[in-house]
Amino acid sequence: MTDIKTALAGLSETAAIQYLTEQFPGAVAFSTSFGQEDQVLADMIWRNKLPVRVFTLDTGRLFQETYELMDLTRARYKQPFETYFPETAAVEKLVAEKGFNSFYDSVENRKECCFIRKVVPLNRALQGVKVWITGLRAEQSENRQALEALEWDEARGLYKFNPLVNWTYEEMLAYLDKHNVPFNKLHNQGFVSIGCAPCTRAIEPGEHPRAGRWWWEQSKKECGLHG
Repeated sequence: MTDIKTALAGLSETAAIQYLTEQFPGAVAFSTSFGQEDQVLADMIWRNKLPVRVFTLDTGRLFQETYELMDLTRARYKQPFETYFPETAAVEKLVAEKGFNSFYDSVENRKECCFIRKVVPLNRALQGVKVWITGLRAEQSENRQALEALEWDEARGLYKFNPLVNWTYEEMLAYLDKHNVPFNKLHNQGFVSIGCAPCTRAIEPGEHPRAGRWWWEQSKKECGLHG
């Protein structure tokens, strides 16, 4: 990993992704939730014709605005992306046993829902992948302050590349504006971090960006995808 980190040092985001696709041909994948960070990366990948497989997770509980952005993005770039869904049997069992909104009852229930709707489909999507590209930024939350651009995901046996790790929120917005990249309309309504509709709210001025996620609980505000 040290050799790869050395090679990536000083490279632009697109050059770094290009390097990784050359080192791991056919085994580099980018997971997008269609948030602003992910739209930046999607634009970089598709505009520069980088050979990266792009996929998303549909939990079945997303905002309509997110689906609209998915279609808008597909129309804008005319590039395919894969969509992974939860296992039907697991969702049916969860709902039958605990109802549709069990995640409001406890952190454990919420993490169970996230595991079924997000983590399991993600693990399926990452099978055979050697480099997983994400839109994580250190600035997003306290839990991500120690993030590095390149990390080793021991559990999944792959490299995790976070090209925007040191980007500020302002830099991200400037990129979106400069390249006229489409983004979720909810961002203009106070939604910073957008996940499932029942689990996301707009934040008030001065609130932490992650305050709108799972706002009813005191936790690390993570779903298990990234720890």
